[in-house]
Amino acid sequence: MLLARMNPQVQPENGGAGPGSEQPPRKRKEVLVVKERNGVQCLLASRDGDEQPRETWGKKIDFLLSPRETWGKKIDFLLSVVGFAVDLANVWRFPYLCYKNGGGAFLIPYTLFLIIAGMPLFYMELALGQYNREGAATVWKICPFFKGVGYAVILIALYVGFYYNVIIAWSLYYLFSSFTLTLPWTDCGHAWNSPNCTDPKLLNSSVLGNHTKYSKYKFTPAAEFYERGVLHLHESSGIHDIGLPQWQLLLCLIVVVIVLFFSLWKGVKTSGKVVWITATLPYLVLFVLLVHGITLPGASNGINAYLHIDFYRLKEATVWIDAATQIFFSLGAGFGVLIAFASYNKFDNNCYRDALLTSTINCVTSFISGFAIFSILGYMAHEHKVNIEDVATEGAGLVFILYPEAISTLSGSTFWAIVFFVMLLALGIDSSVLKRHRKLFTFAVSFGTFLLALFCITKGGIYVLTLLDTFAAGTSILFAVLMEAIGVSWFYGVDRFSNDIQQMMGFKPGLYWRLCWKFVSPAFLLVCSVWWERPRFVVVVSIINFKPLTYDDYIFPLWANWVGWGIAGSSMVLVPAYVVYKFFSTRGSIRERLAYGITPESEHHLVAQTDIRQFQLLPAPLLLGPQLQHWLAI
Repeated sequence: MLLARMNPQVQPENGGAGPGSEQPPRKRKEVLVVKERNGVQCLLASRDGDEQPRETWGKKIDFLLSPRETWGKKIDFLLSVVGFAVDLANVWRFPYLCYKNGGGAFLIPYTLFLIIAGMPLFYMELALGQYNREGAATVWKICPFFKGVGYAVILIALYVGFYYNVIIAWSLYYLFSSFTLTLPWTDCGHAWNSPNCTDPKLLNSSVLGNHTKYSKYKFTPAAEFYERGVLHLHESSGIHDIGLPQWQLLLCLIVVVIVLFFSLWKGVKTSGKVVWITATLPYLVLFVLLVHGITLPGASNGINAYLHIDFYRLKEATVWIDAATQIFFSLGAGFGVLIAFASYNKFDNNCYRDALLTSTINCVTSFISGFAIFSILGYMAHEHKVNIEDVATEGAGLVFILYPEAISTLSGSTFWAIVFFVMLLALGIDSSVLKRHRKLFTFAVSFGTFLLALFCITKGGIYVLTLLDTFAAGTSILFAVLMEAIGVSWFYGVDRFSNDIQQMMGFKPGLYWRLCWKFVSPAFLLVCSVWWERPRFVVVVSIINFKPLTYDDYIFPLWANWVGWGIAGSSMVLVPAYVVYKFFSTRGSIRERLAYGITPESEHHLVAQTDIRQFQLLPAPLLLGPQLQHWLAI
């Protein structure tokens, strides 16, 4: 690619004036021409005098000369973001959280967090990645002290990847098991069944009793296929006795890792085509299940339970914490993936429109999936003559026990089982294509993830998976997003960040977005205003309110809970640890080290000249450090 700047002289408007006539001052017009390798020339930008800043040209030149590839088409990027954001959590996590936390009342904090925190930070991550064309860690050249935030979100994403691939492997195993005339979870008599295995048609309120939850009743064929046939959980006495990996799940895990590896190292132009299938197929299947589910007897009871409003639950801190966590877990903000995806966009892409569109699609999908799921739960409660709360369960049990059992009662159950588990595979795979790296590094990450995932496919692997699912991306993801918002809005500066967006799209973000980035989003990440009529910190409350971890009736030992908090803390500690490392590894006085740490790397030469725009030293005492003049700028 060849860049050339031409300075043609512009003739005055009265070009016909004769000799001796006074000539108006000529304007110097600079034209930036880009010559592609194929010889085609195109006008990139023009500049009259000093009206347009040269830094805009510089960013465009950096973009054109950058070896970083771009998405083949705009729709590839949109489908990739939607595919990543719309994942298995939309199928099982949101509907259950909505039901558990007061039904329709849960939508109040959920929608509130979406508007004032979810969408603004989703927009911020897309703009941050697109402008700087860097990944989650290297993007923090805008404020070197906060590079630890990038390492933290990468570690969180890796933790999630350890067990997420296992869930995809389970889906693949179920898919293979569905290619039979009689689904293996529809009756007893298999090698994995216990003597207590009972036909689900015989289970009703009289059999279960008043104090036995259907969701914890272990003797249905679907429950025994999942826990005894797939997990072999009955052969483990707890997390201290996990045993060896199971060869069936090991083969499925190998297939999943190989598929993800080739999706990753081939780059965005290849994986962008893959998501055309993996991102759109779940919507087709979800629509079919929704239409079929609402026609089943008892579906209305399930939908009523889903939307029942219990305003009293809004006084509980856990409701607000669940809403905040689900917003970021569902949208994908705070995992570094959105920054990486956006870094492959064209420089002038309208990421504002993309943020509004994709975040809205994600949350609407979560809401609609609740209708599909609870219509089937209502049908199952109707068939077994039990209450909705007796069949509603959370997490993997909802997908791998209740759904297979519900599907087995439908006509053409084999077809519906294949369709459902293909949907789970599509949701899992396009959500796992996180970042794009070179082949060697991709192999190292894939192989390392595979090795650690082996702990989750052992006979007691469900305990390891539950530990990771609880601690890996709970409090730590809220903390990471909070630090990200502070780093961009307060230290890099909303004013500077808004100018970056203006360079890309030609307009600055509105006052609403700037206020959210600066004040509202960080405040709501910290404060839960409705809890016993006293404010509480979300991150702190999520730690204080924590109860010992359980899986059904199994209570995790104390040491396992400490291991879990160690997993959560291992990512959060990277933020202050890197600040300390950067401070002591930088040369200069204390004031200069602080200046280098909070100043973009592109302006470090100004620090050396003591001529930095936003960095002024207080005259005395010197230990008071720097004063950032743009802290209040919006």
